Amino acid sequence: MTKIYVGNLPFSATDAEVRELFAQHGTVESVSIITDRDTGRPRGFGFVEMSSADASRAIQALNGTDFDGRSLKVSEAQERERSGGGGGRPPRRY
Repeated sequence: MTKIYVGNLPFSATDAEVRELFAQHGTVESVSIITDRDTGRPRGFGFVEMSSADASRAIQALNGTDFDGRSLKVSEAQERERSGGGGGRPPRRY
C-alpha cells in the first residue's frame, strides 16, 4: 500500500470527491482530508492510500491538474518524524 499526499485541495473538497477523482486511476483503499484540530475546518491537504501500481499512475496523472479551480500537488507521502512536543519546558515543582 502506498500513501499519497494531496496538497492544494480546495477547502470545500470532500472525502467522496477526492475518492472519485483517484478512483479513475485504480482502487482507492482510504481517503483522509486533514482538518484543523481546533476549528475543525479543512487544512487544504489530505492523503489517499492505493496499491503501489495504482498510486504511481494516479500521481503521474493528477499532479498539477486542476481540481475545482486549484492546481493539485500530488506526490508519494513522506514519513514525518514525530517530535517530542510539549513545549520544551520541564514541569514546575513546588
